[in-house]
Amino acid sequence: MDHVIRCRMDNMQTAEAPDLRYPVGRYQPPVAIAAEHRREWIQTLAHAPAKLRAAVEELGREQLDTPYRPGGWTIRQVVHHFPDSHMNAYVRFRLALTEDEPMIKPYHEHLWADLADAKTAPIQASLELFDGLHRRWVALLNALTPEQFQRTFNHPEIGMRNLEWTLGMYAWHCGHHVAHIDRLRERMGWA
Repeated sequence: MDHVIRCRMDNMQTAEAPDLRYPVGRYQPPVAIAAEHRREWIQTLAHAPAKLRAAVEELGREQLDTPYRPGGWTIRQVVHHFPDSHMNAYVRFRLALTEDEPMIKPYHEHLWADLADAKTAPIQASLELFDGLHRRWVALLNALTPEQFQRTFNHPEIGMRNLEWTLGMYAWHCGHHVAHIDRLRERMGWA
């Protein structure tokens, strides 16, 4: 099941022992999501490809193949995960906008990350894919009405989710994984 959707709302991070899995904490949407939140989240998605590129800039093969935490994905797998995850989100948005409460199909992100391309392929194709995908997604998001953000899809494992909640989750997701890379670079002295 994809972690972006199943992420618990509680923040498990403490100042004494940061959780390397959740360097920015877990997703905690505001109690009431306002237009300003949506605008901020759309801007986060618009800037995410550039932030990801900056995070991996000048990293060599050995660095890209370093896990961001013990037992975690390598930086290369994280980079390839971004378009995998966000393509699924983009399709979910389009389904929710064109069908009434569609049942979406979850995907097993950990299995996708174990496929050969995610483990070994150069990251450039995924950086380009992520950039193009976000240009399309942001164009769609900027055209939505407040009512359209209330449209929903049905996730078979967690139930109904509306698009504004999902937008916030994916904005969080951008910072979540870029922080994995940035924190590893800091710990390894690659910054």
